[in-house]
Amino acid sequence: MTLAAALAPLRHPAFRNLALGRLISLLGNAVAPIALAFAVLDLTRSASALGLVVGARSLTNVAFVLFGGVIADRLPRHLVMVGSGLLAAATQAAVAALVLTGAATVPLLMALSAVNGMVSAFAWPATAALVPQTVPGDLLQQANALNRLAGNGAMIGGAALGGTLVAAAGPGWGLAVDAATFALSALFFTLVRVTDVRDRTAPRQGVLADLRVGWHEFTARSWVWIVVLAFTVLNATWVGGFSVLGPAVADGTIGRSGWGLVLAVETAGMVAGALVALRLKLRRPLLVGCVCMLAEVAFLVTLAEWPGSLVTLVVVGFLSGAAVEQFAIAWDMSLQQHIPSDRLARVYAYDILGSIMAVPLGQIAAGPAAAAIGTSNTLLAAAGINAVAVLAMVASRGVRGLRAPTPPTAADPAPVPATTSAVTG
Repeated sequence: MTLAAALAPLRHPAFRNLALGRLISLLGNAVAPIALAFAVLDLTRSASALGLVVGARSLTNVAFVLFGGVIADRLPRHLVMVGSGLLAAATQAAVAALVLTGAATVPLLMALSAVNGMVSAFAWPATAALVPQTVPGDLLQQANALNRLAGNGAMIGGAALGGTLVAAAGPGWGLAVDAATFALSALFFTLVRVTDVRDRTAPRQGVLADLRVGWHEFTARSWVWIVVLAFTVLNATWVGGFSVLGPAVADGTIGRSGWGLVLAVETAGMVAGALVALRLKLRRPLLVGCVCMLAEVAFLVTLAEWPGSLVTLVVVGFLSGAAVEQFAIAWDMSLQQHIPSDRLARVYAYDILGSIMAVPLGQIAAGPAAAAIGTSNTLLAAAGINAVAVLAMVASRGVRGLRAPTPPTAADPAPVPATTSAVTG
């Protein structure tokens, strides 16, 4: 595939504006955790207080994500994202003002973080479900790969920017920059114009009825619920092993700077993986993506058995990042190609909920497990659990049999710019 073909989604204004808005908001999202962490630590000198603030956001994010999926299927999705961006800008601006004026307190920061988590719960399903409305069907793989590539680049650049801002100007100004990025992203989302996919002839139902419809779509395809169930386990064990035990292992072996290098190289692997996915054409992309998740198993085993080998950890970390991107892009593309467009956000919401709901359990359990059976054994156990989850996905007939749709003989028509109320998000 030529470079021009790989970048073809950017020729469509709707995708270009969506991608730019998403890139800018993710850039701010990478700055925010660094700025908020140091703002709370400057205020309280307490890691427990920081946990309360970030935990409040996570809690409302989980609590409202299903409702966010319903709203994203009921309303024009780009307008949901505009509203979410503006509300997120307002909450972050309020946090920045409190920090800069010295008026911040832990209860106030918790409340604003909770609102921000709720707002994010509306944006997440809407963003994912909007992608297939912005490009022809034969460009979905490139569109998802470009989105992932831009997102990973934003996370790298945002983390560096956040550290620089906090060091040079203080955490309050870092939070102010985050607020500005949300407002700017909302501006780009207003420019997204796509054909409406909602069925306007269907009678309006209540929220619970809409959730039942989404649940039916989620459970009707074995490959959907099997993969989400597997990732409920995969994400919990990976976070416990990589994010909790990884730094502890590094402290006694490769050092903190070495662990930072591993993290950076893993992210670089994600960027490389997205570049590879731009050019790949696979008949069974989801099956290949599921197999690629064995790379995380390899990393956990390496961390357990060869924790002092920086070179080995760097190489395996890079490969793990690249492999995970193959799954992420294949998963998005599979949902977008096989789920009805007017119900896609609700399926994404169930996917998001299933993927994140066990993460706190993995974070909490990792430490006690390591104390009970040893860090190395805990990492090997996590690797074994992950391997079983991957094999369960691969063993699924639905996963193995899912094929990418046959490319059309002629290019699909480009999304039509909105000129009437019938063309929305």
